[in-house]
Amino acid sequence: MTQVKAGDKVRIHYTGTLADGTTFDSSQGRDPLEFTVGAGEIIPGLDKAIPGMAAGDTKTVEIPCSEAYGDHNPDARQSVPRAQVPADIPLELGTQLQLQTPQGQVMPVVVAEVTEQEVVLDANHPLAGKDLTFAIELVEIA
Repeated sequence: MTQVKAGDKVRIHYTGTLADGTTFDSSQGRDPLEFTVGAGEIIPGLDKAIPGMAAGDTKTVEIPCSEAYGDHNPDARQSVPRAQVPADIPLELGTQLQLQTPQGQVMPVVVAEVTEQEVVLDANHPLAGKDLTFAIELVEIA
């Protein structure tokens, strides 16, 4: 039976859960996720779990945050004077916004804190600092 190696294009079904068992993402009800193994198209810990699998194999892997979306970076939080935020921008906690960097790149942020004087925006990935568990099924080696 053919086993996956780096450079193979594969299709997997997966369910990703947090330490408390909450599902944060799943391919259930969707097409399988397709990617090239070892090409950096998915998080490193999941990428490293695929080689050696064969079509039809299933496994559950625990991925530390360092092999997923990294540690939560306190420097990725920025305070903005509330007066500089246009009145039509929603400022409810957890609201996702997009900022444009001076270089013209779009950067997703989340409203993390709001006071009378300032708004704190967090550019960390929502899963930064979290260890993840993935139940995966290798559907096909393309």
